Amino acid sequence: MIDRRELLKLGLAAFAGACTSSEAGNRTGRFTARPGNAKSTLAPGLHELKLDREALLHIPKNHRGAFALVLHGAGGRPDRIIRRLQDEADASGVALLAPKSKEQTWDAMRGTLGTDVLFIDDALRASFAQCAVDPAHLAIAGFSDGASYAVSLGVANGDLFSHVIAFSPGFLIPLPRTGRARFFLSHGTDDPILPIDHASRQIARELRSAGFSVALREFEGEHTIPPEVAREAFEWLVVKNFSNP
Repeated sequence: MIDRRELLKLGLAAFAGACTSSEAGNRTGRFTARPGNAKSTLAPGLHELKLDREALLHIPKNHRGAFALVLHGAGGRPDRIIRRLQDEADASGVALLAPKSKEQTWDAMRGTLGTDVLFIDDALRASFAQCAVDPAHLAIAGFSDGASYAVSLGVANGDLFSHVIAFSPGFLIPLPRTGRARFFLSHGTDDPILPIDHASRQIARELRSAGFSVALREFEGEHTIPPEVAREAFEWLVVKNFSNP
């Protein structure tokens, strides 16, 4: 397994070149699922998708199309990340899809993309078939390892995700760039696990240098998601339609 600090160094150093490179297969981190014109066929509440591994879809009562794929941190589970974010997502009417990584954390944290990208793609496809999704308010989000994965896959899938929400990410994985999603990063200034100077602050600089719109929300605290920060992120997701620069 590649050490997280080594990944941070490698990923940020290679980011600019990766934006213009091309690779074949899942190593590019590309998703093929796309939202269509499907109407919601599921009642509000929590639903388990019938897939090869666990994936939960939560639909709020006031859902109008905003949707976030949320990726748990190392050792996490779909039910835990949904419980952590549900109240704040419900307040903004955002549906949440939470898949489970095959191992303790996402495949890229072990140095290669593959099975988790395929499974997330299947979970997105199943969700889009049963839940009305507004492409202008479609996010990939995550916490810790899940946030690092979300930021990286958001760069590679800007033609699918309009927004990227990363709670305490650690690094960028160098992937070819597609489209131009908008980014919301949050990070505790006293984070002992992923220190902010070498994580979100550095990621924000690299993304801005590559031409992305980035909001960095710093807060006094450690490695966590304060409820008010989660609420701010989901409110940012559901604001009126925008035009990318």
